[in-house]
Amino acid sequence: MYLPGIRAQQLPLYSQYLMNGYLLNPAIAGSDGYTSFNLTAREQWLGFADAPQTRSFSVQTRLLKRSYVIKKRSVTNRKLKPSTKGRVGLGGFIYHDRNGAVERIGFQGSYAYHIFLRNNQLSFGLSGGLFQFRIREEDITYLDEGDLVIEEGIRKVLYVPDANFGVYYLNYQYFAGLSINNLFQSYLKLGNRALEDFKQIRHYYLVGGYRFIFSQDHELEPSVLIKATERLTFQADFGIKYYFRQDYWGGLVLRTNGTFITLLGVRFNQLHVGYAFDYNLSSIRRYSWGSHELVIALKFGDSARRYRWLQRY
Repeated sequence: MYLPGIRAQQLPLYSQYLMNGYLLNPAIAGSDGYTSFNLTAREQWLGFADAPQTRSFSVQTRLLKRSYVIKKRSVTNRKLKPSTKGRVGLGGFIYHDRNGAVERIGFQGSYAYHIFLRNNQLSFGLSGGLFQFRIREEDITYLDEGDLVIEEGIRKVLYVPDANFGVYYLNYQYFAGLSINNLFQSYLKLGNRALEDFKQIRHYYLVGGYRFIFSQDHELEPSVLIKATERLTFQADFGIKYYFRQDYWGGLVLRTNGTFITLLGVRFNQLHVGYAFDYNLSSIRRYSWGSHELVIALKFGDSARRYRWLQRY
């Protein structure tokens, strides 16, 4: 949210965004060829009453179609061989985000189109959705009697539409993406003249990373996520992750607001589990036990064989 002289968290914050980048960029829907189900639970600033909490559940997949290509063994020997192709990705997610007396419950649906460029893939995605914006009056304490918000009245529940757009470039060893959230910058018409300019603002996410493959068992992936808003406020995450046999991983992230993040993860067949612990190095650490985020994902399909070069996590 943004009011004159006040800055606050408007969209949900994620630390395990590399496990489910689709939450930030609709172009990622179906980009890895898998059908994925992701559940994310985040508890921020434990120790504070009514601290931010986020829950989300997402589904994404790629529409694949069966076709045949001609394989030439010689001039006279041609053979039809089945192949699988697909350029369209679909996704959707629901979420519940609570921050003090403000509560948002919403859903989004996404369409992505993937273009193959030799050993690379360029994706475009668009999503639209609706969210319920609710003010929990029972959690509000007014310091001054006769507050204009009380006297003029304020709508406690709103239904607000909005949209997101994204571009994503992918290779087996590197990736880069740019997305814009809150395209419409929808107004939150709360019914009070003092809050006429209260609206969503656009958020921009620029993410990139490169995977260094030392052997079949050991890989190292530095990455960066830069976040910006229409109000020219910036924040960045600089991280590095180590993968062992694609089944275990750990990492460290430094966020420019003074937060140090530890990442851990494990894969067992189709099940992927990731955990993040955020520790803020500022004075808030005296009152908070840190932030915790858990991601559970199920990935189905033999896409690792069909799209060998694609990033799989």
